[in-house]
Amino acid sequence: MKYSYASQEIKNYERSSIAKSETNDCFVRALASATNVDYDTAHSFVKEEMNRKNKKGTQNLEIVNAMKKFELNGLKVGSREYEVEVIKKPLLTNKYKLYGEYIHRQKTVKSFMKSLPKGTFIVCVSKHAFVVKDGVLIDNKGEEFRPTRKVLAAYAIDEKVVNKQLELF
Repeated sequence: MKYSYASQEIKNYERSSIAKSETNDCFVRALASATNVDYDTAHSFVKEEMNRKNKKGTQNLEIVNAMKKFELNGLKVGSREYEVEVIKKPLLTNKYKLYGEYIHRQKTVKSFMKSLPKGTFIVCVSKHAFVVKDGVLIDNKGEEFRPTRKVLAAYAIDEKVVNKQLELF
């Protein structure tokens, strides 16, 4: 499993005074990593759009409701625009045969990454969020070796391509 630290992926993370004083900011880091914006921009966006309180984390219900809204209306973080797709339950479960019956179980992080190797995803597990970008897990230090966590929700993030007309003169 390929791994990268969110603190290395986020623009200007080391220079952010907000980042130095924050705790429980996994969703802010995930959004910054997924959208390629700096930490301060992602922090203010999550604070405004998802009612995040400083040092308190982003509540799961706020994430779910916001992502559904962004799926319908699009996501604009800073000057960049993105399309959001809420990954449906069939893609978040594996089907197993147990004693002659088929059952569905939540995918693990490792299984999720194997089934969706391309694209950018914000992934939510119990009390935590991180990014999977083209098969690379982008997360905080200390979270590297936890591939068996169950994926509770996932959101595909794609930057909108704006058609710009080129002028010759």
